[in-house]
Amino acid sequence: MFGLFKKKSPLEKLQEQYQSFLEKAHKASHHDRKLSDKLMADAEEVAKKIDKLKIHQAK
Repeated sequence: MFGLFKKKSPLEKLQEQYQSFLEKAHKASHHDRKLSDKLMADAEEVAKKIDKLKIHQAK
């Protein structure tokens, strides 16, 4: 309840976006392979951003 209005960190936002792309890619893989591949590529780009952000925060 107290975390209801808590703002999400950039890392949390990227992780949610990554998870969303993976879910959409999985659903699309059943009927449109080309769309699924594009969504997976988008998910990989977000994963790279997550890695860079984690490295930057570790410094």
